Amino acid sequence: MSYKQSFLILLELGLLLFTSCQTGTGEKSVYKNALSFGPGDEAKIVETFLMVKDSTDVLLKAGVYHFDNLSLANVKHIRIRGEGPEKTILDFSSQKTGGEGIRVTALTGFTIDNMTIRDSKGDLIKINKSRDVVVTNLHAVWKTADSTSGGYAIYPVLCKNVLVENCYVEGSSDAGIYVGQSDSAIIRKNKGAKNVAGCEVENTTHAEVYDNEFYNNTAGFLVFDLPGLSQRGGKVKAYNNYIHDNNFRNFAKAGSFGTAWGVGNAPPGSGIIILATSDVELYNNRIINNNTSGIILASGFAVDDSAVNRISDQYFPISSHIKIHGNTFEMAPDFPVPVHEHRMGPMFVAVEQALRKADPKIKRIPFIFYDGVSSNVLKNGTAVNPDSLCIRQSGDNVFVNGDFLNMANPASWKPNTDVAPFVCK
Repeated sequence: MSYKQSFLILLELGLLLFTSCQTGTGEKSVYKNALSFGPGDEAKIVETFLMVKDSTDVLLKAGVYHFDNLSLANVKHIRIRGEGPEKTILDFSSQKTGGEGIRVTALTGFTIDNMTIRDSKGDLIKINKSRDVVVTNLHAVWKTADSTSGGYAIYPVLCKNVLVENCYVEGSSDAGIYVGQSDSAIIRKNKGAKNVAGCEVENTTHAEVYDNEFYNNTAGFLVFDLPGLSQRGGKVKAYNNYIHDNNFRNFAKAGSFGTAWGVGNAPPGSGIIILATSDVELYNNRIINNNTSGIILASGFAVDDSAVNRISDQYFPISSHIKIHGNTFEMAPDFPVPVHEHRMGPMFVAVEQALRKADPKIKRIPFIFYDGVSSNVLKNGTAVNPDSLCIRQSGDNVFVNGDFLNMANPASWKPNTDVAPFVCK
């Protein structure tokens, strides 16, 4: 058993022990204080959140609550729970101040469970610099999926030991579930629709993403490393996910950070996108009817010609040590309409047209799209597979190297479908 496998098993056991302490399975509860509120108690709840003591369990009874924002900070072992996502609803639609609906900062042992949060101006719940975080049975939604929505529905950042499970996210103008700059995360059994990205793991290490369903987003699942952040990501595994019909228009906010480097670049019709990161394994996923590409494997140069100037200890623009094997792919006969309106979309359309011109038997762009930018470009090298890409997929029409570096020069541009250099040895 590898160190990574042992580490993740210990993480999962730790989270299970943490949750069992809370649910009365024979372990002594960590909660010494129990509070209960109902609709109409909003002012008391706001005050309680600001003054809460360590080891407090807060029950919000069924009903609709209207808040401007809620904030928790610098305490230990706090659980906020409702009586069900259809029953306990926290509504932030009248929010006038604050960047988030719920802001959680520097907690050790935080759980939010069994409710709906909706319609904040910024992120719905941001959990910052905390550890032992559990987000479960939470519906985090905006009623309108457009650029007026907040960026992230569920947003743990700079955290350690994160579990997000059994949640539903909808309407985010960035990512429905976003785990950023964190260490050790499990994302499982969630669903996400009508977000720009259903789920994103960004500059995060030791993450496992499994048994989720992401559908009708612009892109289903993203693993990104972006420059200028606190740590480099990697060691991410995604398996047994159902990622389908992600052909929704991209409605990321114009001019935002995400548009310059992040999800604004995701072409509609993307199943999974891997960008400028390392040590990622994708297997046993069903990637169905994402009609621009099943998997896009890209470098930072795909979104920024000056990516070389951003290289640091925390960022390297070339993806490496990527394993893709045993996934199931299907694709509809045509690109989704929104891809023709997206700035990256015409590049994919052009690749398909070039392949058809060279070989009329090719009807669709292959399932795995590689931008073809390797570390050779930084070293003036000629190695065949210098970044240790490993692809083992059966069937036809599996792979294309888009040869992005030469795309602006038609005489030199040669997209090709030769996967042989990248087949797992």
